[in-house]
Amino acid sequence: MTSQSTLPKAGNGPGGPGEPGGGLQAGLKNRHLSMIAIGGVIGAGLFVGSSSGIATAGPGILLSYALVGTLVVLVMRMLGEMSAANPTSGSFSAHADRALGRWAGFSIGWLYWFFWVVVLAVEATAGAKILEGWIPAVPQWGWALIVMIVLTATNLVSVGSYGEFEFWFAGIKVVAIGAFIIVGGLAVFGVLPGVDAEKAGVGNLSDHGGFLPHGPGAILTGVLLVVFSFMGSEIATLAAGESEDPQRAVTKSTNSIIWRIGVFYLGSIFVVVALLPWNDPSIKDKGSYVAALDSLGIAHAGQIMNFIVLTSVLSCLNSGLYTASRMAFSLGERGDAPRMFAKTTARGVPRTAIIVSVVFGFVAVFFNYKFPDTIFLFLVNSSGAVALFVWLAICFSQLRMRKIIQREAPEKLVVRMWLYPYLTWATAALIVFVLGYMLTDTEHDGRETVLLSLLVAAVVLVIAVIRQKLGAGTPVRGVPEPRDEAPVKTRA
Repeated sequence: MTSQSTLPKAGNGPGGPGEPGGGLQAGLKNRHLSMIAIGGVIGAGLFVGSSSGIATAGPGILLSYALVGTLVVLVMRMLGEMSAANPTSGSFSAHADRALGRWAGFSIGWLYWFFWVVVLAVEATAGAKILEGWIPAVPQWGWALIVMIVLTATNLVSVGSYGEFEFWFAGIKVVAIGAFIIVGGLAVFGVLPGVDAEKAGVGNLSDHGGFLPHGPGAILTGVLLVVFSFMGSEIATLAAGESEDPQRAVTKSTNSIIWRIGVFYLGSIFVVVALLPWNDPSIKDKGSYVAALDSLGIAHAGQIMNFIVLTSVLSCLNSGLYTASRMAFSLGERGDAPRMFAKTTARGVPRTAIIVSVVFGFVAVFFNYKFPDTIFLFLVNSSGAVALFVWLAICFSQLRMRKIIQREAPEKLVVRMWLYPYLTWATAALIVFVLGYMLTDTEHDGRETVLLSLLVAAVVLVIAVIRQKLGAGTPVRGVPEPRDEAPVKTRA
């Protein structure tokens, strides 16, 4: 049995493009996609979470970031291969749907949606704390509400408004971290005019107990602390489905992932651990980036960094709402969520999917203020390992999808995973190893995070299997092909 599937615009829907229900539309420009791809790897976790990693692993945290960065590069290469061949709003969930089965697409799609609606609450609270510090007349919950409403409104207008906001949010992050690397780098090598950074120098990498003051095992512990700050790299592949040239956008973002991680993560962390000894108390007290700026005598370093962190938080919120809603749209389109999720406005906005996602985000914010140590802590920990589950699903999907693409449309393999299938299997093994190592970590809640995440994943998986046995949803005969191309026959 065969079928033909095409993508009229950037998504499917009962109506035509420009009509209510006509599907997602190509409203993202190339500059939007470029900045989304660059900014997607710079999460707020890089600014606020790196200090604990440095305290745990010392200068060896560079190896932790390099290890996780390599893992992300490999996973993104696999995802890029599949998404360049079949750009779709469901990205890895849609690919898993076809490659592994309905249960896989359903499970990983809902887990990913769950992860991002919890992130909405986390980031809204983080942003509200900064804003309350500036304008205490408005309570923290009020700021969280304002931030959520404003970004919800921008997402409801059009995908172009989301792209424009993200362009500027990401742009500020990129400029800020680029300036930090340049200024800090000049100070490290003693060529920054007018600055006497007494503690700065590459000697900090080895002069205070060695490069690995807590031993090689600290590298893996550091991995556990930094791995989740990389979540968001895959957003560009979801957004590509609403761009003017999805294949080009995916190819470009996939090919540039190496330098993005190398510059923004490894470059900035190198500057931090070279400017200050890793065990300097200010790193833990003020945060790694604020402490580094203070060491250069830069006035108002704390407020400067608060502004940068706020921008990163707003960027993460904006992209989180976009990502959650597009995953909900894709699930609805495939019959794995209520059909209303797949309905769009005349501007191609999945209004219901956005509203439902933000409602759950508001509920999570409420839990954060009312039950921070019980319900909200459960939500955070139970979604914590989802990033690793997603990456593992991408690995296994790529193993199957490569064969499908080679058989049906080999000309679409414009991006190829290196050393297939050996490097894919090695990447999957490394992810499983990290999950296993987390089970041994009781100091940083690694074991609790994995166990609770596995519990939630098991519940979703059981629902998926039951639905499949009952024949729920619309049979998916293949991931939609890119628009404006000849239909490709696929096997049922």
